Amino acid sequence: MHYTLNDGNVLPAVGFGTYKLNGTNGVRAMVGALNLGYRLLDAAFNYENEGAVGEAVRQSGIPRSQLIVASKLPGRHHRYQEAIDTIEESLYRAGLDYYDLYLIHWPNPKEGLYVEAWQALIQAQRFGLIRSIGVSNFLPEHIDRLIKETGVTPAVNQVELHPYFNQQTQREYDDAHNIQTVAWSPLGRGAVLKEPVIKQIAAEHGKNVGQVILRWDLQHRVLPIPKSAHLSRQRTNLDIFDFSLTKDEMTAIDQLSKPDGRLRDQDPAVYQEF
Repeated sequence: MHYTLNDGNVLPAVGFGTYKLNGTNGVRAMVGALNLGYRLLDAAFNYENEGAVGEAVRQSGIPRSQLIVASKLPGRHHRYQEAIDTIEESLYRAGLDYYDLYLIHWPNPKEGLYVEAWQALIQAQRFGLIRSIGVSNFLPEHIDRLIKETGVTPAVNQVELHPYFNQQTQREYDDAHNIQTVAWSPLGRGAVLKEPVIKQIAAEHGKNVGQVILRWDLQHRVLPIPKSAHLSRQRTNLDIFDFSLTKDEMTAIDQLSKPDGRLRDQDPAVYQEF
């Protein structure tokens, strides 16, 4: 299962998150994930692990053309030339010739420089440094402005999305604009894993709670990027293609969503990340 982006490039249905996977242990975890079948590694400049990601790509022995490597631009480098320099620095850190996907990590609307950053990503794509460009944690109002001022629609919007915050409005907006929604912290950083409703559904399917949540993502056409340093969990997080949730089960999980369901109150309308 794959998703074709609005620029014609293709992403796998499930990616692998790399937050806090650093150094030798991080490389080992990522190589393990790649060997199990993951093909998308999601990193960021601010994770300080782009070097480890690049090393994992090399150690895996998998042809570069078969992998999707993503990273993100930090808020402190939204000015045009700084953004170009940072993208180049990201590639130098990773030892890669290009990123398959590069995102603006947060809009930082108080600074108001995200359109300038977007123009830099557009130019970096023209240079061949990036295959697909997108955003992370952008609200409809932010994306509307990007489209209005540049004429270029993001290919991806990566947002906090899990059963306690199902992002229905954002998903509908993204779908209407042919933007692929990607879910960070799809398992709610563990908070959702004790939810009785999902436990019951999992028991009925002979799956674990995490597998049910990731399947829920897929059936909403959302691309989840679960992270685990443990091979056993990496394996089960990929084992989600041999069952389906019923309409009633999907609805039951959807109904767990809360207006204040963000895990750390990181509302992109006001949150600043540098």
